[in-house]
Amino acid sequence: MFYGLSRLLKKILPKQLFYRALLIVAIPIIIIQITILVVFLDSLWIKTNKGLTRALVGEIETLIDVYNNENEYNKKKFINLYNQNFNFSIRFIENVELPDIKVERWFSPMDRNLRRELKSKINEYWFNTTSHQEVVDLRIKINEGVLQIFFPKERIEVSSIRIFALWITLPAILLIAIAMIFLKNQTRPIIKLAEASERFGRGEDVEEYRPSGALEIRKAGWEFDRMRKRILRHLNQRSEMLSGISHDLRTPLTRIKLQLAFIKDNDISKKLSNDVDEMEKMLNEYLQFSKSNFSEKNEKFNLSDLINSIVKKYENQSIIIDQENGNFFNGRKNLIKRCLNNLIDNATNFAKNIKIKQQKIKRNIIIFIEDDGPGIPISEYKNVFKPFYKIDKSRNQKKSSVGLGMSIASDIIRSHGGNIELGESSMGGLKIKIVLPV
Repeated sequence: MFYGLSRLLKKILPKQLFYRALLIVAIPIIIIQITILVVFLDSLWIKTNKGLTRALVGEIETLIDVYNNENEYNKKKFINLYNQNFNFSIRFIENVELPDIKVERWFSPMDRNLRRELKSKINEYWFNTTSHQEVVDLRIKINEGVLQIFFPKERIEVSSIRIFALWITLPAILLIAIAMIFLKNQTRPIIKLAEASERFGRGEDVEEYRPSGALEIRKAGWEFDRMRKRILRHLNQRSEMLSGISHDLRTPLTRIKLQLAFIKDNDISKKLSNDVDEMEKMLNEYLQFSKSNFSEKNEKFNLSDLINSIVKKYENQSIIIDQENGNFFNGRKNLIKRCLNNLIDNATNFAKNIKIKQQKIKRNIIIFIEDDGPGIPISEYKNVFKPFYKIDKSRNQKKSSVGLGMSIASDIIRSHGGNIELGESSMGGLKIKIVLPV
């Protein structure tokens, strides 16, 4: 039961920290205001109005008793005293009946109290609290006529409920507005830290981050900035080390090539030259795989045009393109181009027909690359993304391949915050699905 209630609350409650903190502040304020309103209405406003109404009806009952038992002179004198001292307007209308139309408001506390008190003391009556703004029209059946009494509404209502509700609501709204301003200032540093972490995770260039906000948030920001600088320093050191390795390895390879030129046996020279070329290609691919992606800046480019330009270089009529035009993406253009080149190269090496589909769904750009080649076993889907991993010879891989194409493609897509998946193609081969967030 408690587990189900917990799941229900998780679904109902907002996901963002700002709105959760706002609920923590706003709910107690609202509960206190409602409690004050209920206590006031029950103990003060309603009871006071009931007492005022009961006292007024008692005065009217006294007036009716005097009116029925005195002579005409005393009646007029008594009515004048009421009009002067109690701010009443009283008159007797002969040969008139009470109105048939009911104008009582059942939802009004004032009407309800007045009706309840009159019903217990007077048999026939009629009143109207809406025709006049400040007075109540009360009519009582006496003998052959009607005694009409106009009295102020303030005699049966201590104050307007609307004014009290306004005074209760305005402070609550003011307090919640102030809380929203303070909470917005407290959550803004967290949002900035999350945005900086996301950009850095995508490989974007993050400007100097300045922690702000509460002490705990500042500490998290300082630790993130220190971690970012350590990672950048490590990447720079790796690039410098690889540049040195590249220079050191290329020099002996160049000397070997020169020495091969003096070998008179062409067969041996050709075999050794092929081995040297393969070593050089392996070295280049390894350096490209290990190269830092932070060196290139993000730019906004037309992904549809990029795909068209890549496919055009292959001059292959078997590559079919089905894509939406005008889809722009903000990222590192050369890396995306290299990723697509690697994937299309693999497809052209092992398949005859290739289909490329690109479309935008909500806030993602999705690219499908399908072929009719031999495909990849499902058990190898995760392994092919590992560096230097080669599957069996069933796909007839070239000897010069070192197993870095899929690894590089995966790293590029994930560095842009996207995802790459493998599956079975409807054409009988491999289907590659790339998802890039816009």
